[in-house]
Amino acid sequence: MKKTKWFDRKFNFDSQQNIFPSIIERLIGTPARLEEKMKNIPPETLEIKLDGAWSIKENIGHLTDLEPLWQGRLQDFLHAEKELRPTDLANRKTDEANHNSKPLDELLKEFRQVRMETIAMIENLDDEIVFRSALHPRLKTPMRTMDSFLFVAEHDDHHLARITEIGKNEVKGNGAEKSA
Repeated sequence: MKKTKWFDRKFNFDSQQNIFPSIIERLIGTPARLEEKMKNIPPETLEIKLDGAWSIKENIGHLTDLEPLWQGRLQDFLHAEKELRPTDLANRKTDEANHNSKPLDELLKEFRQVRMETIAMIENLDDEIVFRSALHPRLKTPMRTMDSFLFVAEHDDHHLARITEIGKNEVKGNGAEKSA
């Protein structure tokens, strides 16, 4: 199944319902889902770059790399900024981090730790903050705090799906090469 590239995705943030508690549950669950997924992926596939893109370890590291952005954007909402801080669209942090050199357990632990820091920051927000809006810098659309973290949950799932794709393709032996 061909999936849409992340930068080609369109998002709809029209819901007036407060779904933030469910979003928080998704975000809390990502580390456990990731850890469970890793139990079924052979260790020799963790550094494979399918079609020259990031390996499984790099995808995991990328989730950790972006967590400070999500935390920073929360600060933007808390300070009633008009526009959210931008990200590095080239993802240099992930490309330069050499995540493939790290043990899998370390990558998983780092992600769990930083994600739980984020959860601690958002789990007790009041409705005023949950529905506060700012402009997303890339999408050029208003986004509420709730929408921003739905975006994070979708981003998590995008990378979990990519990890699944790499694992399945490696088992088949399609287009994969060992990272240098």
